[in-house]
Amino acid sequence: MGDGRSVVPLYWERGCTVRQLKEAHEAVLAGECPSVAPRAVIGESWRRALEGGVAPGGGGRFRPLGGEEVERRRRSSLLSRAFRVLQAVTLPYLDAARQIMLVADADGRLLWRDGDSALLDRADGQGLMVGADWSEDAIGTNGLGTTLIVRRPLAVHAAEHFAVRLHGMTCVAAPLHDLRDGSLLGVVDLSGPCTSAHPVLLDLVAAAARLAEAELRMQHESALERLRAVAAPLLCRVPGRAVVVDRDGWVAAAKGPLQATRLPLPPLDETLATVWLPELGACWAEPLPCGWLLRARTAGAVQEAPVGTVVLDLTLPQSWTLTVGGPSGDWTRQLSARHAELLFALASRPEGRTAAQLAEDLFADPSRTGTVRAELARLRSHLPGVLATRPYRFRDGLTVRTVHPADLRSLLPRSRAPVVLRARLGTGSQ
Repeated sequence: MGDGRSVVPLYWERGCTVRQLKEAHEAVLAGECPSVAPRAVIGESWRRALEGGVAPGGGGRFRPLGGEEVERRRRSSLLSRAFRVLQAVTLPYLDAARQIMLVADADGRLLWRDGDSALLDRADGQGLMVGADWSEDAIGTNGLGTTLIVRRPLAVHAAEHFAVRLHGMTCVAAPLHDLRDGSLLGVVDLSGPCTSAHPVLLDLVAAAARLAEAELRMQHESALERLRAVAAPLLCRVPGRAVVVDRDGWVAAAKGPLQATRLPLPPLDETLATVWLPELGACWAEPLPCGWLLRARTAGAVQEAPVGTVVLDLTLPQSWTLTVGGPSGDWTRQLSARHAELLFALASRPEGRTAAQLAEDLFADPSRTGTVRAELARLRSHLPGVLATRPYRFRDGLTVRTVHPADLRSLLPRSRAPVVLRARLGTGSQ
């Protein structure tokens, strides 16, 4: 596999040699059409890197974080609870396969690594040090960053890397999701020299990711079961509606009807507090071990939402948020690219949109209503009390504000949704 005549395994590129990959890479950088095209997923990634101004000759901007910020990210990431599973699955094979294991968060920041010390020392020379930025925006096409974009297991072999200095490497990676809500946690990657690449490594890293995701779900369910044991006698004594949730708002037990599996908790301290929640109205929040007891202050029907604010922040290129403000404080949710597009479309049309109109806004195809309805169902579960239906719109009583980048041409830069393209051209939603 190391010379220009050897054929790249079919798992990566059908009938393509390492030399042909290099020639394709050089042609694309020169603005020419390669005689042998790269895989579609690689070609799309190269296009994004070129449009983003990534320098192929310099190997990217690794921009490592300081040790304090790395530790803060480790503590706040669910991946810290899954790292031992990833180690247990991959470590027995790393030495023989001449690979190292890397784990990055959803921003592409490398937070953990493991493997042979000699290989790790060599990895430092490639920028694979803890804290480095391996997102596509920084490095271009690579196993860690590109997997975060495509969100499926992926191998990046030799000259498929955008940065020339990485052409001697093969990276296989798989995304890691929070199975409770589908949010992206990060990515696990096995990297090593091209000469040691083997298709089975992609199966290995994909299996490690799935086992780690399952472990996180089991930990969550176990924690909720422990909280339910505490909640049962409490709920029996509480008059009216009440809910017991963990620190993140996941529902462990409820007294009275409740459809949501997670409640949007505002910041709470360890003292008795008054909060307002869409599902309960005004309620008391009392601290429990690893959670909260939420007691409705008024028994009976759920109160109407008070006047509040919604801020859709689209200023950063890959970190979009929705912040909801009300009498009990503010809470913020990170948004996927698709959900950011949907909310932008709704904010552009306060009167509301049908599923067909949103399908036209997002896909230029009004027949894709099924996709729109599925995405909106997921979005409403993440943002309870914010969106209304028939037509789809922001709920009455909420003041909605969209914060754009200073240069509208950089609004949701990877989006091809017509509603976003019109905004970039300054034509608004008309």
